[in-house]
Amino acid sequence: MDAAAVSTEVTVEVAETVGPELVAAWARLAPQLAVAVPGAPEEVAEATLKEIVTSDATTMLLAKVDGVIVGTVTIAVFPLASGRRAWIEDLVVDEDARGRNVAEVLVVAAIRHAAARGAHDIDLASRMSRTEAQVLNRRAGFELRPTAVYRLTPSARNAG
Repeated sequence: MDAAAVSTEVTVEVAETVGPELVAAWARLAPQLAVAVPGAPEEVAEATLKEIVTSDATTMLLAKVDGVIVGTVTIAVFPLASGRRAWIEDLVVDEDARGRNVAEVLVVAAIRHAAARGAHDIDLASRMSRTEAQVLNRRAGFELRPTAVYRLTPSARNAG
């Protein structure tokens, strides 16, 4: 996609089905997400996309410019004893569409979606080295929490 051909009109829609357009978009976007998220796969299988799109716990939002998918974000909303919560995950914008507020439009849409589903808290994680993401997160109203996030990868733990 030629950056000069991208208009400034960004629309967001919920991914309802997985078809050739979404599969092709993820073929472009997955390697870009893998650069930002260590350990993320450089390819996302169509079956994985179908699982995300059809799950009651997740919603994939698509950002489009001139009818072309230029970014995506997934929101997980889930009930807990402490209340309904949400996580914003896998935000990625095609490198040719960056600098056009696509990420901000997606984050705002994700916040609205999570709130509409009853989430009283919305979390996201971003590497501190991603300064542009940090600015966007603060601009969107997120506050840096004084907490540690731990991760266990069971497959890696059992490999040795």
